[in-house]
Amino acid sequence: MHSSLIAWILRAIPFGTIIMYGALGETVTEKSGNLNLGVPGIMYLGGFAGFASAWAYENTAANPSGAVSVVIALTCAILASMAGGLIYAFLTISLRANQNVTGLAMTTFGVGVGNFFGGSLIKLTNSEVPSIALANTSLYFKTTLPGADSTGWFGELFLSYGFLAYVAIIIALGASYFLNHTRPGLHLRAVGESASTADAAGINVTKYKYLATCIGSMIAGLGGLYYVMDYANGVWSNNAFGDRGWLAIALVIFTIWRPNVSILASILFGGLYILNIYLPTGAQMAVKELYKMLPYVITLVVLIIVSLRKKREDQPPASLGLSYFREER
Repeated sequence: MHSSLIAWILRAIPFGTIIMYGALGETVTEKSGNLNLGVPGIMYLGGFAGFASAWAYENTAANPSGAVSVVIALTCAILASMAGGLIYAFLTISLRANQNVTGLAMTTFGVGVGNFFGGSLIKLTNSEVPSIALANTSLYFKTTLPGADSTGWFGELFLSYGFLAYVAIIIALGASYFLNHTRPGLHLRAVGESASTADAAGINVTKYKYLATCIGSMIAGLGGLYYVMDYANGVWSNNAFGDRGWLAIALVIFTIWRPNVSILASILFGGLYILNIYLPTGAQMAVKELYKMLPYVITLVVLIIVSLRKKREDQPPASLGLSYFREER
């Protein structure tokens, strides 16, 4: 039982880290009043851009360096996801397009771009299977902290993850501090609550919305890179992300728009999603699939409870999903 529990946690944390990145990015974006349903596509863009750039470096450099490959992958993943966020921001902030429709279009666009160029990359390598691997670069992403193998269960539970898992925790704590204890964070929350009031107070609404959307997209893109390079062991295959991007959006609601809560909540989500692997369900595949619904069911329960409580601090930003027209102020 003890070993099974540790094995479950060891799988739940990496899975949770993927959706934590997406949830953190979306939380930052939503705090500005923008509802970006394009997070799944942006995560896809970040994952593919990081993988493709590292693959190009490994296959063109005479003596490729693992450290350089990691830097290239991180840089390209951040730039690609930021570009996706910039497209979304331009359409919804400058052109005032419908945020729901634009977000869904971004998801379709990101997945389509990743699958098209990812499929082309697989064909270029003449791979006999519909996937391509970057084992060397992946090893650097998966490098554990010192003491992971020599400190027993403590090392297994707390030190045996790649560096991006710890970066996610740092981002979560940093985002929480920024939103609650800094003046720019207060301005950002003010924009999300009432853009017209923030504008009247002299806050540059457009700047904050653009920055929050682009930075949020960059954070989400790192989740895609973590999935490919760490969770999937450096293997790219089309349509492998599944519903992780949508789980990230559900996690935003579950955490009540609080970045620091996402640390433990993401582990819980990850654990619930893979619970079917560790519960004795026999050959009943229907039961296994039903267990995968648990994160969504719990999110619905939390949403209902939050709605009934009606506490302002537990509610989404008041202007979430609404475009701001300064002329109507």
